[in-house]
Amino acid sequence: MSREELDGLREQVGHESQALQAAVDSVDQAAAVVLGINRTDLRCLEVLWHGDSTPGELAAELGLTSGSVTTMLDRLSKLDYVVRHPGPGDRRKVLIRITEIGLARIMQIYGPIAQEGSVEVARYTAAELRTVIDFLRRSRELQERHRIRIAALSERA
Repeated sequence: MSREELDGLREQVGHESQALQAAVDSVDQAAAVVLGINRTDLRCLEVLWHGDSTPGELAAELGLTSGSVTTMLDRLSKLDYVVRHPGPGDRRKVLIRITEIGLARIMQIYGPIAQEGSVEVARYTAAELRTVIDFLRRSRELQERHRIRIAALSERA
């Protein structure tokens, strides 16, 4: 393969990565509208989809203050998307859980994407999947590094 062809492929990867990011962003915006919530609330539901969390853990994960988390949880609770419950063994500890209604609404939106995505992923060999995983991991790590760098710019301003 010539240097020009390789450079062209690398450029295509960049363009497709940007297009993917824009498409995911558009889907998430549409999902937030359908659910009647904002994007931070949607991100909270995504975190809770993976399991219960404390308000402090949510604050750290979402980059929010404790007051902002309380307000967000009040909104989501009012919509019956989340519920607060005491932690096992320590009733002073509060855990947040996504409700059946919240999970059903999320699955109505994202379930078909996950199903169709599984079909797409099944097309790849194990070696190809390892390459895709490596690319996605490295891309995520790149974004995380630069989020920190960019956040530091606002602190200096």
